[in-house]
Amino acid sequence: MSVLNVIGLGYIGLPTALMFARSGLKVVGTDCNQDLVSSLRQGKLTFKEEGLEDLFKGAQANGIEFTTEYQATDRYILAVPTPYNKESKKLDPCYLISALNSVLDVCQPGSIIIIESTISPGTVDKYIRPVLKERGFVSGKDVHLVHAPERIIPGKMIFELEHNPRTIGADDKEIGQKVKELYAAFCRAEIVVTDIRSAEMSKVVENTFRDINIAFANELAKICRRDGMDVYEIIRIANMHPRVNILQPGPGVGGHCISVDPWFLVGDYPDLTNLILTARKINDSMPRHVLSRIRDIMREHGIRDTSKVGLYGLAYKENVDDTRESPTLQLLERMDEHLAFGVKVYDPYIKTRIVEHQFMNFEDFLNEIEILVIMVGHDHIKENMDQIQGKLILDTRNICPLPGTYKL
Repeated sequence: MSVLNVIGLGYIGLPTALMFARSGLKVVGTDCNQDLVSSLRQGKLTFKEEGLEDLFKGAQANGIEFTTEYQATDRYILAVPTPYNKESKKLDPCYLISALNSVLDVCQPGSIIIIESTISPGTVDKYIRPVLKERGFVSGKDVHLVHAPERIIPGKMIFELEHNPRTIGADDKEIGQKVKELYAAFCRAEIVVTDIRSAEMSKVVENTFRDINIAFANELAKICRRDGMDVYEIIRIANMHPRVNILQPGPGVGGHCISVDPWFLVGDYPDLTNLILTARKINDSMPRHVLSRIRDIMREHGIRDTSKVGLYGLAYKENVDDTRESPTLQLLERMDEHLAFGVKVYDPYIKTRIVEHQFMNFEDFLNEIEILVIMVGHDHIKENMDQIQGKLILDTRNICPLPGTYKL
């Protein structure tokens, strides 16, 4: 049995490698981060996720290995970061190209190279195929390129790996079928085989669709705030219509997918993405809107000291420890711009200090603040409403039932 070499052991690569290993495949996970690899070798997970420990044990029982070395094999999955340039809004393929070159250094003839990293439409044509040509590899003969974009969300990774439909983009249908059979080792949902460009576009479009719908809810919140209307009541009533499903507004959009992928389209199609660009601007403006609401509350109650403000939640969504593109981190940046120093922060899921004035104890945090801003709807805060009574509360997630709570 040939080895499946999974490159990149972060939020996507690690659970994917573990799923394949638990399913009986011989898997080697590779990452350039020696500390991360050492932790995994010692049986220590690098992030928390429901069901991940049991999955890890199952993969260990089947002999999964972790290393910084690329393997000489014929099957690879690339799950490395794909950031975007904040100026041009275009994809930065540096990590992907680096991983590809390392694979090409050791791969066997006829190897299948599967890109799971989220990429902008045309990335394979613009960046990946030219690397193969420069290195003297013939695509479709020496190596086979495939794009199988991930479709999972922190907090539900294990369930979604098993139950979400998958898309396999390949130049050759036979190769696409082989990769489909590979993923069928653990994926119970439909697996669609298409061309690479369609696979690239479909993933970006999915997250852009979600971003636009969130932006509509956030814009409604701003409109309703101006004229003193209850946006939550309006959305509740509107959603009674059988063909209406408005989402809930929030303090911003975080995570590596929804807050990033639409920019790929804006960067590549600047003259055609008017709606997408507007939605991105609306969602990126929400941390500033929250800051404005905090100011309103401070003025109303004669509070001048920003150190009396506490932000609850550093993660980008509830019940995870993932802070990528977190609205709270975005808000802290805005506060720094406005010289609002000393703001307190607490998140029960973040066990290391990543920002100034971050508390590790909930009671200590509460004792230092007068205004509590709920940025993330962790179950922890829902279960501890009795502890926050008496505080001035700005609830950006509409989860606090206490009377007098301020909303977006």
